[in-house]
Amino acid sequence: MMKTQNEIIKQGYNALINSLGVADTIRFIQYFSPGKGDYTKERYQWLDKKTLADVLWR
Repeated sequence: MMKTQNEIIKQGYNALINSLGVADTIRFIQYFSPGKGDYTKERYQWLDKKTLADVLWR
């Protein structure tokens, strides 16, 4: 019998957790996660409000 997509995903997560541990599995998934939104567009919303001195201070 063929596995469902959810079963394959669950089996994949379990394999990662067994191999890497929970913390490193999360790091691995975050690395490949495409994220949401348009960072280039959104950064102008907060970056334009800061001076060069503000940015360099951090």
